[in-house]
Amino acid sequence: MEIRPILSSLLRSKTGAVLIAAQIALTLAIIANALYIVKDRTDRAARPSGLDEANTFYMLYVGAGPATDVEAMQRRDVETLRAIPGVKGAAWVNQFPMGQSGWGLSLTNRPQDPSSGITGAAYFTPHPVSEGFGVKIVEGRDFTDDDVRTVDPAKGRPQADSVLLTRQMANRLFPDAPSVVGKTVSLGSGTEAVPLRVIGVIERLITPFAQNSDNAYISFVLPVRYLDNTGSYVVRTEPGQRDRVMREAEEALGKLSNERMLIFNDTVEERRAERYQEERSIAGMLLAVTIGLLLVTGSGIVGLASLWVTQRRKQIGVRRALGARRVDILRYFLIENAMISTVGIVIGTALALALNQFLVSKLELPRLPLEYLGGGMLALWVLGILAVYGPAWRASTVSPAIATRSA
Repeated sequence: MEIRPILSSLLRSKTGAVLIAAQIALTLAIIANALYIVKDRTDRAARPSGLDEANTFYMLYVGAGPATDVEAMQRRDVETLRAIPGVKGAAWVNQFPMGQSGWGLSLTNRPQDPSSGITGAAYFTPHPVSEGFGVKIVEGRDFTDDDVRTVDPAKGRPQADSVLLTRQMANRLFPDAPSVVGKTVSLGSGTEAVPLRVIGVIERLITPFAQNSDNAYISFVLPVRYLDNTGSYVVRTEPGQRDRVMREAEEALGKLSNERMLIFNDTVEERRAERYQEERSIAGMLLAVTIGLLLVTGSGIVGLASLWVTQRRKQIGVRRALGARRVDILRYFLIENAMISTVGIVIGTALALALNQFLVSKLELPRLPLEYLGGGMLALWVLGILAVYGPAWRASTVSPAIATRSA
């Protein structure tokens, strides 16, 4: 084995080896964390919303002036939407999943303790959630007409007697309870607390904000018809009918009134794409940085290895003249590069863990899984071998006559 002469050679010319090791270390530290952030962001952007996204769309209208009969308008709009062929369900709602704006209210099971409240996305709808949102009820029942309360914002704050919780909200409020149906929670706390009876649990319903944390599913739904001057509707269609229904819905509601303006008529996928645009941009930028770093590191190894071959042509020629085979020369440079890469990888592992600790504390990222470090190590090992192979092969072809001419 040629470890000792390789070490001796590296110690005599440390600068190049140190630069390559440092470059490998920085590359490993950055790409391991960058790829993990990319995976984390793309996973979050692909989280299920709880809706049948491929067959659901949102419509939002805003009145040009004060409406004379908001409740009648809401009922008429929903009936018109449901009458369109291909519609499976339609409902008025106060806000949309992944809509990026909306209501957030606090629920608690200890109204006497003002600090016990858990803030979640508060959805209002006078229609069954399985019909409008199309979400799955995993415990208890859905809303009925008897549960619905009409609230005029000019006369008071939201009131209700019952509530549907998402599974995540239920677990936050009652972490040890095998069932929450029939339990009482309060909207707000203190003297203004409104008691609500839990009648069911929704498997999943993402918030309008779709936070990057676990709070993305902290939601609840109140059976409330809220009489504000907006027409916000969620519509579900039969498979393959959504695009046609969207056009017909816009036309049908447009005929009902010319005293309001359509703000948007969007698919859920469009809302998702808009909400996660920043995550996709960050992921793309980090991928570009990763590819760039790998190219720079590979180029650095190729350049330094080529320089070493040029500087050692006489040494290589002497070794060939003394009987060294081409494979011996090739192995020499590959082992040399492996030793430098190993030092860089060891240092890079420590840097990667330190960088991840910083990101965990500042950006609330999960800790870096070991498989990302392992993958980064393997990638840089392979990169090092591929980068040095060309110069090493050229070194192995140096003729023994080089030594004779230089004597």
